[in-house]
Amino acid sequence: MEEKINLEVENGGEDFAKMLEEHENQRSESRVIDGVIVEIQDNERVLVDVGEKQEGILNINEIKDSEGNVIYKPGDTIKVLVSGHRNERPIISHKKALAKQKVKEFIQANKDKENLEVEGVIVGKNKGGYIIENEEGVQFFLPNSQSFFKNKPEIGRKVTAKVLKMDEGSDSIVISRKKYLQDIFQHRKEVIEELMKEGRVVEGTIKKITNYGMFVEVAPNVEGLVHYNEISYKGPVNPAKYFEEGQKVNVKAIDYDSEKNRLSLSIKATQPDPWEEIKGELEPGDVINVTISNIEPYGAFVDLGNDIEGLLHVSEMSWDKRPKNPKEYVEVGQQLDVEVIEIDTENRKLRVSRKTLLPKPFEEFMNNYKEGDVVEGEVTSLTDFGAFVRIGNVEGLLHNQDISWEKGQKAKDLFKVGDKVEVKIARIDRDKERISLDRKSLLESPLEKFAKEHKVGDIVKGKVKDIKDFGVFISLDDNVDALIRNEDLAPLKKEELQPGDEIEGVISYLDTRNNRLRVSVRRLERVKEREALKEFNKEGDSTTLGEIIKDQLDK
Repeated sequence: MEEKINLEVENGGEDFAKMLEEHENQRSESRVIDGVIVEIQDNERVLVDVGEKQEGILNINEIKDSEGNVIYKPGDTIKVLVSGHRNERPIISHKKALAKQKVKEFIQANKDKENLEVEGVIVGKNKGGYIIENEEGVQFFLPNSQSFFKNKPEIGRKVTAKVLKMDEGSDSIVISRKKYLQDIFQHRKEVIEELMKEGRVVEGTIKKITNYGMFVEVAPNVEGLVHYNEISYKGPVNPAKYFEEGQKVNVKAIDYDSEKNRLSLSIKATQPDPWEEIKGELEPGDVINVTISNIEPYGAFVDLGNDIEGLLHVSEMSWDKRPKNPKEYVEVGQQLDVEVIEIDTENRKLRVSRKTLLPKPFEEFMNNYKEGDVVEGEVTSLTDFGAFVRIGNVEGLLHNQDISWEKGQKAKDLFKVGDKVEVKIARIDRDKERISLDRKSLLESPLEKFAKEHKVGDIVKGKVKDIKDFGVFISLDDNVDALIRNEDLAPLKKEELQPGDEIEGVISYLDTRNNRLRVSVRRLERVKEREALKEFNKEGDSTTLGEIIKDQLDK
């Protein structure tokens, strides 16, 4: 509605004569007569003989057509309206005469009609009101008291009004915009009361679509709002996706705010409530076929086909421990089977899962792989403590300490996401579904290289690296460490040793499989004795055995 109006019509005591007096000055002198064009002066004004002492003067524009051509010549007879005198010269108008004639014809054609409605635009204004002209050129008078304009209107504004009185004597028609609005309001009130009382379904026409709903006309000049929450049982929807302006829809009145004069309509109220229909029909564990209707960053909405939507959360789309964007799993319009995992008909919530219908990746992995298998995987992510490597549809952890024999090596320094890497399945934790991977066991270890040139019984030298309760670790060449147990230190004294001290000893244990190397100082003297004896046997009797042994021990 344009304005809220008073329902009490105030036309009964209206003084129409007074209205018309305000509309036209000297009404008693106004008359339409035939005049004769005497002269057209300088293509500006026209002198017309109306039977008085002096001719009346017309502006030449009054006898031009729409293209600007003069349509009369001197000697032609034309209709003019004489409305008074100025300086003893009659005031005349050809256009007003034609307008008056059209008013006369309008009155004759419509004098028996009641509650007549007219449309036109404002073409003029006087102190009493406004001149309204329709498309046929008929002019009406809209008094100020009947205009009911909130703000002062501009020339050219469109106006719809009701006819209050048609005066055949003065060929004038008085109209009322106020009555038109009152009738609309009364009609609207009656229609709304009927809709609310009956609660019936009616067909309406969509007049305007907005982002919060759409306005639907249910009767002439009666519109209501269908809020986007009242379009579908799915919940809030964008009306522009489903409807067009001018489209016919069935609606039902659900509320009316008389103070704000607002009618609320509903489309979904005209349809059976699907949530009531599925009570007892759908339970957790049921498998249903759905269509992806919308995708959000956190998941996708699925349409059951009966105006019910459920949520397929991204965590329920696959068994991936680090889910991707939902768009990488599903697409709008896709049909798929899902399992109902939660249904709340009271709060209209439904959650479904797709992954429960898919093979569990860890179980597949257990069927295809075992501890000790060497496989190729793809690096999926890098952390400070290692790398996650995808094998089939699961991921295993390749810890930094299992990447390389080189100490301090980190996964993020060696790999990038997407790299292919060969690893061994070191351990499978069935309960926690964790997989530990190993890479360095597939590489040649420093001890394996060392073992190619050394064996048990060889004499080696190393520097003290670490002192423990059970012995001393020494560092040999080629990044190899060896343990000298406490019982193998003699004649050295552990408490006298410092990191960096050089120690000579004999390899007493070498296990490349378990990467273990032990050295004994205690056996060193015996080994040197054996070597001295060998040397003696080579050189014969020229040197005494004692000299050879002494010489070896002094080395």
